[in-house]
Amino acid sequence: MAAITASMVAELRGKTDAPMMECKRALTEAEGNMEKAEELLRVKLGSKAGKAAGRITAEGVVTCCIADGVGALLEVNCETDFVTKNDSFLALANAAVQLVAKSNPADVVALGSLPYAQDGFGPTLEDVRKGLIGKIGENMSFRRFKHFTGPSKLVSYLHGTRIGVVVEFDGDELAAKDVAMHVAAMKPVALSSADVPAELVARERSVAAAKAAEDAAVATAAGKPVQSAEIVAKRIEGGVQKYLKEVSLFNQPFVKNDKLTVEQMLKAAGTTVKGFTLYVVGEGIAKKVDDFAAEVAAQVAAAKQAQ
Repeated sequence: MAAITASMVAELRGKTDAPMMECKRALTEAEGNMEKAEELLRVKLGSKAGKAAGRITAEGVVTCCIADGVGALLEVNCETDFVTKNDSFLALANAAVQLVAKSNPADVVALGSLPYAQDGFGPTLEDVRKGLIGKIGENMSFRRFKHFTGPSKLVSYLHGTRIGVVVEFDGDELAAKDVAMHVAAMKPVALSSADVPAELVARERSVAAAKAAEDAAVATAAGKPVQSAEIVAKRIEGGVQKYLKEVSLFNQPFVKNDKLTVEQMLKAAGTTVKGFTLYVVGEGIAKKVDDFAAEVAAQVAAAKQAQ
């Protein structure tokens, strides 16, 4: 059986806000598998285990560039929040997103090979990145980017430097800008219910089924009636449909007027949203958690050995 460490429990608690002991039990049952443990907590605790799922786990900035119908969105990562305020780091990030918009590189490697000089480093963007690592004393990397061009118009919204959205649309620019702000706040995963990735739907159905099975077990143990298979199936499907509405942009209540869905707001504005891209700094990256006590103990032990 995999060893369950305090740092693993702390990481799971940070993601779910579940009690420490529940996190430890879930990790033990999942044999250390973090994703499986999250699912187990959702089955046991319902929505209470998901309220911190959007917490950011790494540092960096999201930058955007839109000009003459061409745009780019870029995430650049670093180790600490302190560096995200460094002028040289910010200059690198802003230059990189402009290079993405101008040159449409195939990937991060191709982006790094583009000509660029800064702070005495060059002649490529990658050379500048490496030079700044030595100058600032902290690792940094270009994580992901997207290039936009085509018949649709573009609008962007940056929430500080940590969340960036680009919306592709036809129609009213103000309505599209409102959608970009909505996406930053509500973080939908797709335009419509039909566009939600199949793996997410399957996972939600699995969680709903496991929750129904647990409810049935509790009812049986208490000597209460168990719902029929038909009713359980309807409950599961109802839960999936509720999830699809919650995570699809067009079905979400519009943040500036929750009496309308986003789809209804757009129709009233004569605007069509063709797509959106959302970047949240550090999304999906596991942040290193330092064990201060262990670090001090190691330093003491090293000092004793040196005597």
